[in-house]
This record gives sequence, structure tokens and C-alpha cells, in this order.
Amino acid sequence: NARLADILPGARAASQPALSPYEAPGPRQVRLAFLNHHSGRMSASRALVALVVLVAVAFAGAFQIPTVDSSCSSVLSVAGTIGKPNTFNVYIDGVWKPSASGKTQKVIAPVNESAVYEVQACNREEIDEAFEAARRAQKLWSTTPLWKRADLLKKAAAKLREHAPAIAEVMVNEVCKPLKDAIKEVLRTADLFEYTAEEGVRLEGQLYTSDSFQGEKRNKLALVSRVPLGVIVAIPPYNYPLNLAGSKVAPALMAGNSLVMKPPSQGAVTGLVGIAAVFHLAGAPKGLVNVVTGRGSEIGDYITQHKHASAISFTGGDTGIHVAKGVAMIPMQMELGGKDPALVLPDADLKLAAANIVKGAFSYSGQRCTAVKIAIIVTPDGKAVYNDILPMILDGVKKLKVGDPMDEDVDITAVIDKKSADFIESLVKDAIEKGAKLESPVGGFKRTGNLIEPVVLTGVTPDMRLFYEEQFGPILPIATAKSAQEAVDLVNESPLGLQASVFTNSINDAISISDQLQAGTIQINGAPARGPDHFPFQGFKNSGIGSQGVKWSLEAMSKIKSTVINFPEETYQQGG
Repeated sequence: NARLADILPGARAASQPALSPYEAPGPRQVRLAFLNHHSGRMSASRALVALVVLVAVAFAGAFQIPTVDSSCSSVLSVAGTIGKPNTFNVYIDGVWKPSASGKTQKVIAPVNESAVYEVQACNREEIDEAFEAARRAQKLWSTTPLWKRADLLKKAAAKLREHAPAIAEVMVNEVCKPLKDAIKEVLRTADLFEYTAEEGVRLEGQLYTSDSFQGEKRNKLALVSRVPLGVIVAIPPYNYPLNLAGSKVAPALMAGNSLVMKPPSQGAVTGLVGIAAVFHLAGAPKGLVNVVTGRGSEIGDYITQHKHASAISFTGGDTGIHVAKGVAMIPMQMELGGKDPALVLPDADLKLAAANIVKGAFSYSGQRCTAVKIAIIVTPDGKAVYNDILPMILDGVKKLKVGDPMDEDVDITAVIDKKSADFIESLVKDAIEKGAKLESPVGGFKRTGNLIEPVVLTGVTPDMRLFYEEQFGPILPIATAKSAQEAVDLVNESPLGLQASVFTNSINDAISISDQLQAGTIQINGAPARGPDHFPFQGFKNSGIGSQGVKWSLEAMSKIKSTVINFPEETYQQGG
């Protein structure tokens, strides 16, 4: 039972040691102030979560229960600033240090907008230092055997599992992700590291013979292989601050590159403890992984346009378009959001469709690029299908639990910040003013700070902002179309094209509609989703450039190099 305090933050017994300088009560006080929870004893429900998490981590770690010390100091103290609780250093050239600027940046807790952490505000000289360190490290790393690169990723995966509780708590504090989902994200990232390691050692070259082309003699051999790009700039988003960082870091390293990573302002500490500290503890060579922090408005362009940047892997919103317009001739891997529709055809399994729409729209409070952003019910016979599915959707929404991210069964938590909450509210007001009907919550729109109760709007039409603008919050707009073709035409008017869902029992309709929809992935009878992590993931139009997914990311973070051997005479291999 002593390990429960490690697995579940805030459950430490009174007899245990006092908090270390790196684990001051600030973040936990944020949660307690928000919830007005316990004064010392652990609830039965919280104990159950602790047990579930302990078992999950143990199984994921090959049945080895993690031995994290009670202060979780391994990842937190490595990155922390001595004597400054909840303040974290940057990681450049294998060294943890405060910024020479003398400035820090506050990380604001979504639950009550108090400062929960502080990170360094790097200056341009420190960005230069990170790139120079990465360049030096990459020259050596590119000559490291594949199996040794894979070994580093596997060691990092083990460290993620070992320190999952501490990393997950940071994620809860920074981005208000429910604890159950934060733990899943850490373990998922460990799995991703290991899968990338296995896939990476199977990177294969090719051999071409000249006589396969019409009229050529067999006097040339082309040896074709993949080589590293150099220094990868990795910029992950706040909503999956660890997994979407890992999906950039692991393929980059496996392909022989080094990294300069700029985590999001909300999620910066997750990047420091979940990536930098983890690779530091795993024994990464100095300079191979560099994590810098600061305001994107101050150092973002300098990083992405840096003369030593060899490629950019970016996940985010409209900022990515600005990034793409400003960079030089280097490869870009970008995912920039989506307005993912769910099309429900008359022959669909309506219970299945309703369940997936609710899950897709409201998981992590709708703050997902692959959330269901609008449902379009195809109703050729008046309102029959619409009238049947709407009660099912509303019933599912009523079952969603709103509140504390530390509760094991919570569904809806505070959105990332006031700016986001204000934007979401403005979309709802615009829709209602233009004739949409608020079906949920009963009694009107409900918001407490950044916490918005799940909203369902019907009668949504293309003249409303909500029809095409990405809300990134717990809002489900519902529209109707008289035919599948009308629904497809409405969807294809969007400037975004990440994913779409089609619910139908007709394989012919499913394939026909999938062929017509202008989106990177079409889900048949399922909610939009990024993953499993080895599936390709890409967006059309303003939703992105290139594909992600382990295999595709390994290819995106390497390039083709050919060596042609010229023979004086034709030569043919002979069998026995």
C-alpha cells in the first residue's frame, strides 16, 4: 500500500516524508481548491483508481511493478530547479539549466487559472546552442547501429512506464486531462517507442539493376538506402503533449536524426519530464534530444526558420500555416486540425452511430483534432431518422460526468484556457442567434470558468460559424441533409479535411461516400481516431502536409540516397 501514494498523487499518508523541493503542494492545492475534496484520507473510489493504475503499469512493464521513490524525484528533480518549487529548467546538450535570460513563463492550470508551474523563457542564443548541440550529436548518432538506436527507445519506454504516475500528474495539472486518460497516454507512448524501435530496425534498402529499364544493358547497380535528414524540429500540441511528442521523437531518433523540441506552453512540463528527463535517464547521448521552452510568439519563428533546421514535424492549428509559409526548402510533416463530420445514413445502426458520435464528440472535452465536430443526419423521408437518433444522442450526453480530472469516471473537464472557452461560447451564441436549438444542457448554456457542460445544438446550418469552424470543445452541432450526396457536398466545402465518419450498413454506400469525401481518413461505422499509432494519419487541404504513423514518420524523417556502381561490361548473376 506504500506504492499507492506513488501511483495516485494526493494520496500520501501523513506518516510519509514531507514533500521534496520539487513536489511542492501548489499543483495539488489547485486540484483541492477546484474540488473541495478530502482533507487527508483517500476515498474508496480513488483507491480503486490507484489499484487499476498500479495493475496497468505493472502489466505494461512486463509484470514489473515500478519502484518510484515516494517523492517521484527521479523525473521531477532531474528537470526541476533546486530551491524553486514547481520551476523547471531547459535541457540543452545534455545539461539541465535555467535560461540565461533570467525570465520564466508561467504554466496556467485550466481548472482555476492559477500558476501551477514555471518554465524557462529561452532566448535566441540558447536556441542557437540547442541546434549546435544537436548538429554535433547527430553526426555521431548517424553512425550508431540500428540496434543501438532501438535499444535507447526501449530504455526510454521502460522509464516512461516506471515514472508514469509522476508524468501523468503533471499532465493533469497542465492540461486538465482526466487522470485515467493521462495514464493511458503515458503507457501508449511507451508502446509507441517500442513499436518504432522494432519497425526501425527493419528499414530496408533496395537494389536496382539497369537492365530492368527498356533498352538498357545490365552494367549498373543502384544501391538505394535511407539516410537521416539531420536536426528535426519537433513541435507537439497541448492536447496530447506526450504521445504527439513521442510520435515525432521516436521516428526521428530511429532514423538517425537529433532533435530540438519546443513543447506547447500548456504542456511544457510534460515535455520536459516525459521526453527530456526520460531520455536523460535512459542514457541518451548529450545533445541528441534538446527541449527548449518559451513563448511561441517570441522564439517560434526563430526555431522553425533556423538555418540548421533540417525538417519540421508540427501538430497544431492555424499556426502551422504560418510556419509552412515561413520555412525554407526543408521537409514538413504537419497536422493542423480538422472539422471531422459524422454522416449518418438512413440504413445505419442508429444505436452504434449515436454511441460513437457521443464518444467522438466529447472525449477529452472535444479537444481533439479527431473529435466529431459535426453530425449530419441524412433524412430523405422527412425527420424519421433524425427523430430516432436524437434521443439516443441526448441520452448518451446525459450520462457524461462533468468535473474533476482526478475522478476515475469523469468525462468532461475544463478546456485549456479562458481564450478557448470564450471562443467556444461565441460559436454557441452565434448559432443560437441564427436559429439553432439548444437541446443540452437543459436550462441553457452552462459555464463555470473554463468548465463548459456538454452542448448539443440542432438545426445547425452552413450560415452559422459552428458549421465550418473547429470548436475544439464539448460542443456537438447536428445538421440534416436530404441525401447522402448533399451531405458529402456540404462536408467538402470545409477548408479542413482530416477525418470523417460514415455510418451505414451498405458496403457500396460506404465505399462510394469514402471515395468522394475530401479527408485523409474515413472511418466506417466508427468515431474518428488517430491510431493505433502504426496506422497512417494525414489530412487533406488545410488539415496538414504528409502522413504520420510509425512507418510513414520513419520515411518522412529520412531521405533517399543512391550509390550507382558502373561496370565496364554486362554482368549477370548465375544460379547453381
